[in-house]
Amino acid sequence: MMSQTLAEIGEFGLIRLIRDLIDMEGVNEPRLMMGIGDDSASFLPREGYEILITCDCMVEGRHYLRGHINPLDLGSRAMVMNISDIGAMGGIPVFATVSLGVKKDTPVHYILEMYRGFIRELNPLGAAVIGGNITGSDHSDFMDITLIGEVERGKIIRRSTARPDDIVMVTGFPGQAAAGLSILLNNEDTGELQSNPLVRAYNKPVHRAREGRAAALSGYATSMIDISDGLLGDLGHICEESGVGAEIIREALPVSAYMRAFSGSNGRDHYKWILGESDDYELIITCAPNNTDKVRSAIAEISDVPVTEIGRITSKTNGIEIVFPDGSKHEEVHIGWDHFKK
Repeated sequence: MMSQTLAEIGEFGLIRLIRDLIDMEGVNEPRLMMGIGDDSASFLPREGYEILITCDCMVEGRHYLRGHINPLDLGSRAMVMNISDIGAMGGIPVFATVSLGVKKDTPVHYILEMYRGFIRELNPLGAAVIGGNITGSDHSDFMDITLIGEVERGKIIRRSTARPDDIVMVTGFPGQAAAGLSILLNNEDTGELQSNPLVRAYNKPVHRAREGRAAALSGYATSMIDISDGLLGDLGHICEESGVGAEIIREALPVSAYMRAFSGSNGRDHYKWILGESDDYELIITCAPNNTDKVRSAIAEISDVPVTEIGRITSKTNGIEIVFPDGSKHEEVHIGWDHFKK
């Protein structure tokens, strides 16, 4: 059966297989009253919590390269994008719905492996797929995930609450996904590329939902956002929404050994990768100067991901400046991913 295509098994045959897969391999959330199999799903909200809802769409050829990623990793990557948004507000995911547009000659096992990718990311967080929709597509495949999360009432961290003199911190090593995509686009993939750490950063990103939740529950973070459009682009969103500016110390930006080696081999300044558009799903966190160690300690209790101070929030409205080693400052445009600008 797994060698069949969608045209052979049909929409409802596929739905039955997906439902069986989720029942066998997914988690059983006791608050779920009705899942896959009816016109809508239903669940009981938890008392004392706020509901978070996010959605993200991925289109073949624009958000992923089908020939360079297997369906299991594709499903994981799509779910990580959404989990990251919930985590960036201090929440934890609970339920997901998935809408797919796929070509009729797609093998059934390809779709089921994607769902295993969804489950791989949701199960450790106690979250479950509870519904969705499937339609045919004559051209590019696409998927749209709606993720429902929750956070204790009053604990949400927004992008609009950064304050002048706050310290700007970042998790992990932003820019690696952009470098990985460049490698895929500029080299013939013989299979060996998939083991490259930068390619893995693009194809198999890691969300920071636990880290974001720890920062939020500490009570010391003033604002937070995930890096899905690039460090400068997403810091720009914080600045715009908070009515502030920022200074970034260029030499303080975290650079991984893999990034240094890659930049050295192609002659491109690694700071361009770090600051430019990149979907890394790391976190930008701001807090008062006397609370940086407290935020770090809260994250360190549940994770060994590095947290680096890279600058500070300023009162200059909507301006981001890069501070160079000689003390000079250069104002930067909010370079980030935009679906419609060239």
